[in-house]
Amino acid sequence: MLPEIQQSNITILAISLILIFSIIAVKFSTKVNSPSLVFFIAIGMVLGSDTIHLFQFSDPAAAQLIGMLALVIILFDGGIKTNWQSIRPYACPALSLATVGVLLTSFIIGVTAKLLFSFSWPEAFLLGALVGSTDAAAVFAMLKGKNMSDNITYTLEGESGANDPMAVFLTTSLIAMITNESPSGLTFLGQFAWQMGGAVILGFIIGKLGSKGLHRMSLSSSGLYPLLALSFALFAYSFGSLLQTSGLLTVYVAAIVIGNHPLHQRHTILRFNEGISWIAQIGMFVLLGMFVIPSDLFSISIIIKGLLLSFTLMLVARPIATYIALIGAAFNWKEKCFLSWAGLRGAVPIVLALFPMLAQLEHSQLYFNIIFFIVLTSSVIQGTSLPWLGKKLGLARPAGTNPLHIVDLLSIGKKELEVVEYQIGKSNQIKGKTIADIDFPPKANIILIVREGQALSPTAKMKLQKKDIIYILIPYKDISKIDALLRDERE
Repeated sequence: MLPEIQQSNITILAISLILIFSIIAVKFSTKVNSPSLVFFIAIGMVLGSDTIHLFQFSDPAAAQLIGMLALVIILFDGGIKTNWQSIRPYACPALSLATVGVLLTSFIIGVTAKLLFSFSWPEAFLLGALVGSTDAAAVFAMLKGKNMSDNITYTLEGESGANDPMAVFLTTSLIAMITNESPSGLTFLGQFAWQMGGAVILGFIIGKLGSKGLHRMSLSSSGLYPLLALSFALFAYSFGSLLQTSGLLTVYVAAIVIGNHPLHQRHTILRFNEGISWIAQIGMFVLLGMFVIPSDLFSISIIIKGLLLSFTLMLVARPIATYIALIGAAFNWKEKCFLSWAGLRGAVPIVLALFPMLAQLEHSQLYFNIIFFIVLTSSVIQGTSLPWLGKKLGLARPAGTNPLHIVDLLSIGKKELEVVEYQIGKSNQIKGKTIADIDFPPKANIILIVREGQALSPTAKMKLQKKDIIYILIPYKDISKIDALLRDERE
């Protein structure tokens, strides 16, 4: 066999094994309440240049390209699942955390970095900007299945999706300042306004076009619809970036708009996005793990200074930024405490840490190592303790109510109806009521009840019992209403 073919076969085998072990790692991380990104990064570090030497990967441009593509996919997946009616009441605090919160966090970490390293002020604040934003992939994964209250869940989702552009803007602006390419004050403010405002406008327009195309276009195969949706995501990022707006914010806004309009083959699109998002996360973190050199990362200097910065971030910067950003917002001290601790760092800071390398800044490798260390400590310490903290503060929903599940029903098509599955818990307020007495939204109908393994046809006088599994046919726009109704507890 030709050596080139043999090498290709080995590479494909390695990719398959990486995916298998990564999927096993997801299952294991769920059991130990640890973010899966830690295991993905560990796999990459084991495969990298400083350990078993199986793969050599040291190209920052390629790592940045792969990282940004993965972030686009992850943000699109998170945005298209976001129900605007549910998240709208929490948009203001989420945006405040995404802007004011990022600024304050970056400032405090920058001051700390100035005290720890021989940086100039712009170089110190650059390190703060690199670690200023929370990570959408980490936050979305952390919230999934944790049954947190709505104000916590939607605020964190909104913040994590919207704060990346702020961190990117601060990072690129400070790099320009360090390289003496910084614009004047008015130009700087104009660029900021255009990057944010232009991204929202452009994302809304692309989202409208995408939703119309996905709803009205008749394609020969259902598998083409998710590909078309993903194409709109890539177009939104690239077109927005070429117009000098925030490409990531453009994607996120477009995804929210698309997800909240009628779509043909919605469930197929969501399933595909979820799968491709996992591939993006695995690929991104494994490659970033390969990029780091463990002997440099775990040197005494990096460990000591990295821990000081990590604890400053977790115990000082994030709490101060959260409490100031949420002044006037309707959150009690327990909720603010949880929001402060939920500022998980992940892929975004690591990908941004590649920017100084691309700009060939003096301390670029130090930036990368420090940011990488902060991400690892944030994920391990905060990620593993968040479920415990949520229960301790009484912010997790009781076990007496269950999550809602959407059932795949392709035949309904463009009528934009969904079938949702729900198992009645011990505390549900609908338990013991007849179907006629339940205040369902208009056009919502129970079409099947499964009780003790038996399928029952629903009637108006039938009483619902604990552990009944009910199937409800409902317009997609009313899912948030039915979700709130079903999760409501008995007094």
